[in-house]
Amino acid sequence: MSEYTTEVLWERGEQDFLDKRYSRRHLIRFDGGLEIPGSSSPRVVPVPLSDASAVDPEEAFVASLSTCHMLWFLGLAAKAGFRVDRYVDKAVGVMEKNPEGRIAMTVITLRPDVAFSGERVPTREDLDRLHHAAHDACYIANSVKSEVRCEPVY
Repeated sequence: MSEYTTEVLWERGEQDFLDKRYSRRHLIRFDGGLEIPGSSSPRVVPVPLSDASAVDPEEAFVASLSTCHMLWFLGLAAKAGFRVDRYVDKAVGVMEKNPEGRIAMTVITLRPDVAFSGERVPTREDLDRLHHAAHDACYIANSVKSEVRCEPVY
């Protein structure tokens, strides 16, 4: 078993808060020391109460799926003897009502565009097989229906 931790920090500061016009900007700290600004999506909470330049949860979710797939793909391609020169994925997530009537990320579409060089260049069948294997191995894709617990600290 492995554990991964993040810390999310939001502080009221001088904002009234009870008027509901507080900033949704916050800080996300990762266990390796990286800190990035986070916010609600401006599609959900209008600017200036959200920060369009910060990472929102929806973007982070799509990015985690895209990144996990890419990392597995790169490892599998190297193992198969294919030299990858460049990998770019312009992934898109669609948020809408799910069958239960709740707003959810219902579809995430990965669009990896991979460039290769060397003597062994994969065929389309090789690429399909590599992407399928990467998807099957991706921890995040395998976790999408995982249990989410909330254990408040009192």
